[in-house]
Amino acid sequence: MKVIIVGCGKVGETLAAELNDEGNDVTVVDQNSKKVKYIANKYDIMGVIGNGATREVQKEAGVDTADLIIAVTGSDELNLLCCLMAKKSGDCHTIARIKNPEYAQDAPHLRDELGLAMVINPEYAAAEEIKRILNFPSAIKVETFSKGRVELVKFRMPENSPLIGLSLRDAMIKFKSNVLVCTVERSEEAYIPKGDFVFAEKDVISIIASAKSAADFFDKIGYKSHRVKSVTVIGGSDITHYLCELLDRSGMRIKIIEKAPEKCSELASKFPNVTVINGDPADEDTLVEEGAAEGDAFIALTSHDEENILLSLFAKNADCRKVITKINRIEYDGVISKLDLDSIIYPKNLTADMIIRYIRARQNTLGSNMETLYNLIKGEVEVAEFTVSESSPIIGKPLSELKFKDNALVAAILRDRQLIIPRGQAVINAGDSVVTVTKLLALRDISDILA
Repeated sequence: MKVIIVGCGKVGETLAAELNDEGNDVTVVDQNSKKVKYIANKYDIMGVIGNGATREVQKEAGVDTADLIIAVTGSDELNLLCCLMAKKSGDCHTIARIKNPEYAQDAPHLRDELGLAMVINPEYAAAEEIKRILNFPSAIKVETFSKGRVELVKFRMPENSPLIGLSLRDAMIKFKSNVLVCTVERSEEAYIPKGDFVFAEKDVISIIASAKSAADFFDKIGYKSHRVKSVTVIGGSDITHYLCELLDRSGMRIKIIEKAPEKCSELASKFPNVTVINGDPADEDTLVEEGAAEGDAFIALTSHDEENILLSLFAKNADCRKVITKINRIEYDGVISKLDLDSIIYPKNLTADMIIRYIRARQNTLGSNMETLYNLIKGEVEVAEFTVSESSPIIGKPLSELKFKDNALVAAILRDRQLIIPRGQAVINAGDSVVTVTKLLALRDISDILA
């Protein structure tokens, strides 16, 4: 697919890298010549310098033959204009990034009126992920499928866990829980475990289950959760704004520490139930004085990754029970993972997942629509949800009779609002929603997991 990306910021670069790796023909556009040359040379793709909202620059980038234009500049208005020009100039699909909370409610209207394929909001998606984690604070990460009916929960093995030393098969027999263990991360290795896989200390485990079954499983293995009643948020960003909206009726006490007085005034006016403190979060005395790490959860959402990391380490050192860290740059993911930061949010990855899901669905000719896509373990394991068509070769036979590729797993089947954790005799029917976990990256159809 030929894709034009307008905007060479962090989101644009992440998309360029991901879409190029997927085998797409990518061109980046930006008025900053240094950014264009850097990304074009780094990923060996085409680059065009200029205003991506003008017909002349879009034509130079190849809009007449492009399949998709993605506008992710720092300006919502410029992104919408880019898409409008592209729709008038060529026959391509368009995606716009809109991050300003003032436009959030109008996003569906803008999408329909301008004929956009998608409106993406990395900040809102990040706030939604933070909310899911706060609702299940024992988890490192929580993702949902099938409109929230299926949950993927990632957690770190607690000390003295009864799972340690048990094989996966024996653990399922012993605890009799309706969950499926889909991945285990150990040191720098990732596994899609089979029945003889043995759990060890410090494993990071991902399970798929209904919310009720996941809670039952944690109760049986003695992994007690705590309800989050008070939250400290560092930074008054757009993510903070969306998070306050999402948590407004949750009953949680929210405290925000923000350096800029104008942001403090805006947040205090918009959210009267939230405590907003004007102070420098980089000053340890301010953090201590305001009891920043004394609540149930601490969320670092400043615009600087380094500051977020240091603030999170401060909260961990103060024994805050739940720490969530926003990271924009993904280049140092390997180093960051060794810092034991608890839960990490990557807004740029969330955006890339949404767009790649859309592109793969457009490229799919077999008919099993991809509904959801997550990078569970970056660059190693993906989780995808498909709606299965009548023509799919995977329907009508027990899973035990199908030949699957190595490191591919059918993790859940949703049929008529009922969740089925699949065993050997489970059968996939047309119309089912099916969740797959696989090391086979770039799946476009569920049949790709068949050998």
